[in-house]
Amino acid sequence: MTPTPVGMRCPECASQRTKVVSGIGDPGLLASAPATFILIGLNVVAFLAEIASANGGFGVGNSRAVGNFGLYGVAVAEGEWYRLVSGGFLHASLSHIAFNMFALFFLGRMLEPSVGTLRFVFLYLAALFGGAFGALLISGPDTFTIGASGAIFGLFGAAFVIARGRGVDAVAGTIGVILLINLAFSFGTPRISLGGHLGGLVAGVVCALFIIAGDRGRLGPNRLPAELIAMTVVAIVSIAGALAIA
Repeated sequence: MTPTPVGMRCPECASQRTKVVSGIGDPGLLASAPATFILIGLNVVAFLAEIASANGGFGVGNSRAVGNFGLYGVAVAEGEWYRLVSGGFLHASLSHIAFNMFALFFLGRMLEPSVGTLRFVFLYLAALFGGAFGALLISGPDTFTIGASGAIFGLFGAAFVIARGRGVDAVAGTIGVILLINLAFSFGTPRISLGGHLGGLVAGVVCALFIIAGDRGRLGPNRLPAELIAMTVVAIVSIAGALAIA
């Protein structure tokens, strides 16, 4: 894995010449990580919907959107399965979404170009479902949970594993330190969903291990379908676990 201006590139891609672009408004930046920017946009739109359905200001504690779409095991058990997804796009405050979207921008700009958009989307969704499973497992079905943190922790774990697996130890070290700091913060802050963070992290690491297995030829010459199937299995197991707990 080779560091480049557009992220960590796979060995077979590293020798290709890539036009370097800069600036958030530059079309090349969007083209290098389209799913990342789409996910950020979806989270921002969801947060605006929260504000619109609240009593005003940036406080969303009384938002109808949170009540109707936040992860809540009791409602999931009653058939509202969509909450396993929608809860991962809602946020409790402006600072909450700002931190998560900054992390998504940082990690997505590094990961998506290095693994490809399709793998990145499957990885994100698997981590999102893993976070929902972890949140219900540890916090219980009668607790409301919102935020993209489970998916973000999955991206952190995946970035660390992929960087190590592709020999970019400096990048892996930096990500590892940031991850440990955030884990310590998760354990030390009562209102943070520890289960969501750990569930997303585990799912992201497992998905990344399959990507590294593909890098090393262990999934055969047609590696992409095998990797996507493996990540789908991770998501399905997480969904099944969440439904069983709810």
